[in-house]
Amino acid sequence: MDRPNDPLIPAYTPWLHDPHAQAVCDAIASGGYQILFVGGCVRNALLGRSISDVDLATDAHPDRVCELATKAGLKAVPTGIEHGTITVVAGGTGFEVTTFRRDVETDGRRAVVMFSDRIEDDARRRDFTMNALYARPDGTVVDPLGGLPDLRAGRVRFIENADDRITEDYLRILRYFRFHAWYANPENGFDPDALDAISRNSSGLESLSAERIGAEICKLLSAPDPVSAVAQMRQTGALVAVLPGSDDTLLGPVVHLEPSLEIAPDCCFRLAVLGGEQVTARLRLSKADARQIEQYRAAFAEGRGLDEVAYRSGGDVARKVAIFRAALANRPVDATEIAQIDTGAAARFPVTAKDLMPGYKGKALGDRLDFLERRWIASGFRLTRDDLLTMG
Repeated sequence: MDRPNDPLIPAYTPWLHDPHAQAVCDAIASGGYQILFVGGCVRNALLGRSISDVDLATDAHPDRVCELATKAGLKAVPTGIEHGTITVVAGGTGFEVTTFRRDVETDGRRAVVMFSDRIEDDARRRDFTMNALYARPDGTVVDPLGGLPDLRAGRVRFIENADDRITEDYLRILRYFRFHAWYANPENGFDPDALDAISRNSSGLESLSAERIGAEICKLLSAPDPVSAVAQMRQTGALVAVLPGSDDTLLGPVVHLEPSLEIAPDCCFRLAVLGGEQVTARLRLSKADARQIEQYRAAFAEGRGLDEVAYRSGGDVARKVAIFRAALANRPVDATEIAQIDTGAAARFPVTAKDLMPGYKGKALGDRLDFLERRWIASGFRLTRDDLLTMG
């Protein structure tokens, strides 16, 4: 029985009043089973943060979930039935409903699970205490492992034995640093037991797929300030395991300077700053992200003026190049550089191929256009169309 002072999900939380989510809960509860919201949606609701996915957990087994959902007029899709997950569709929205589970065998990448009737079993197979929080449909928080104090204090702690949690799935090493960057109170520092366990097990990261590693690294580097987390990754050996040859020396200065030019956290930019060997291949990034990283790296190395960078690649890229150069020189970005970027971003080359025809054609036409464009850029974009067309 709930006590009057049991914690509650804030009343303004959208999923708490979502009729479709509540319809799923009502369907499962109608069979006499427990149904609870779980994980990130509970954690973020308690912190007042935005929520992307709404997941549910129950002591009803998957076949029973399907029966109850269908009986209530909802659609049940066996998206992960072997792992206990049924997607129940209500009002066009899918909600993942997963049966309580416990691990019976793990190999560091995947687990063999057995269904359970106990919420404590389900909680113990999760990674961090702040993620082992549940909420009933009425918003009452259920905390089987005492994770709520950690969440409120901004402490990222593995559930029970850190070595055990890591060897169940080595991706939890990267998740630890990602969660620290997003949810930890910096004044608490890092859990020494977690860091010790990570140091002992960082070689296990080599067993993970490039896709899983890449997804976690991008989430980590998209945090407002991932600097201390990345530094701890380096010290534990996790950084070199996933990004050999990388160097986080400039990451701190870059992150510090980004707000001065209103640059939002950008995983690709920060990966380019970190450097490393074959980053795009090791992380299996999308082609678009790989191209973006190579564009940043080329711009860092070319030494072109910021006005030319802005003209050729856009103001956003030029501002990031300015930040990189300022970080390298241990100085702020100055007003002159910002003016150069604005000038280059607004510049439009006044000569077209048609202006040079028929006097030039083929390769000669391309060479002439390139020559005139370079002269125009060198003039600070001041030469007019007439100046360029009459140039010898």
